Amino acid sequence: MHQGNAFKLGTFASNCASGLTITKHPDRWSGSWEDNLRLARMLDEAGIDFMLPIARWLGFGGETNFHGRVLETMTWSAGLLAVTRNISIVATMHTVATHPLVLARQIATIDEIGRGRAGLNIVAGWNDPEYRALGLRLPKDHETRYAYAQEWFEIVERLWSSSKPFDYNGKFFQLEGAYCDPRPVHGRPLIINAAGSSQGREFALRNADMLFTPVIELARSAREVSDLKQLASQAGRTIDVLTGCHIVCRPTEKEARDYAAQFMGDMVDNEAVDQLIRLQFAHAQSIPHDALALIRDRMAMGHGAYPLIGTPEQVTEGLIEIHRAGFSGSTFSFFDYNDDFPYFRDTVLPNLVQAGLREAQPHAFA
Repeated sequence: MHQGNAFKLGTFASNCASGLTITKHPDRWSGSWEDNLRLARMLDEAGIDFMLPIARWLGFGGETNFHGRVLETMTWSAGLLAVTRNISIVATMHTVATHPLVLARQIATIDEIGRGRAGLNIVAGWNDPEYRALGLRLPKDHETRYAYAQEWFEIVERLWSSSKPFDYNGKFFQLEGAYCDPRPVHGRPLIINAAGSSQGREFALRNADMLFTPVIELARSAREVSDLKQLASQAGRTIDVLTGCHIVCRPTEKEARDYAAQFMGDMVDNEAVDQLIRLQFAHAQSIPHDALALIRDRMAMGHGAYPLIGTPEQVTEGLIEIHRAGFSGSTFSFFDYNDDFPYFRDTVLPNLVQAGLREAQPHAFA
């Protein structure tokens, strides 16, 4: 992830039933271990850079209980690292759900399994029902959430870098004689953090290697990415910025749109979409109605990911435009990862190689 392809690509949310598509369609993504295993092997062979999961403890209701069935991310990562050779596998972890001492050793263990290919995606918390299911209360202010996350990660980093036991006396954690052995193979693993609030972005700029942020409109995102990189530089750091896209790729644009229509429209689980928007956009009433409608459509199709629908050439151009906006890479999702990825692999990836954004994989397109 720190070298190789100029534009990184990785799947998002394959550990979740339905992936990122909030649909009632009977052929929606299963999220099963068998399907994830098949997908990981295809991605690894094709030279895809990483797999990024979503951590969920509760579904969003509706007819499908969207994201009610989810493979736990640390266990999922360990299994996939054991059966792949090159791809990075990232574990998404909530700071409040796992003690930093436990987390540090878990990541070090799976990093040893993968010979240095593990990563950590840090979530400071936002989903109030999940907090309550864990017997916790979600702090109303972002400052408290990220102050807790900062102490949590400071402990994790120190455990990874210290060869001797240490004490820690903070506001949220008081540790005596803490240490971690084994430690990660190549030092600190890849750290990802998704951030939208000012407090979240400050945390990401201080701690993460990659900051994940969604695209609503590319021109606006280009300005945001430039500003983020400038802020990181002023702090003496460099940071890559990732986004996410949802891909529907077919030989013709009509075929792509007809395919998307099969799992959208009447197939959308509207109750689950409404619950997800309610939890993630508590102040959505202040957003203009046209923007809210756009967000709602994208939430239904790909959990808010930037839609790329069309021919291989159109999808390629969309990814190139994301790169031109300053993004160092993108996650991608499909309606059915295993059915849809091979066509993307065989048609879009070679175009990205030709454009200079990806390195050729000798065995990727056999």
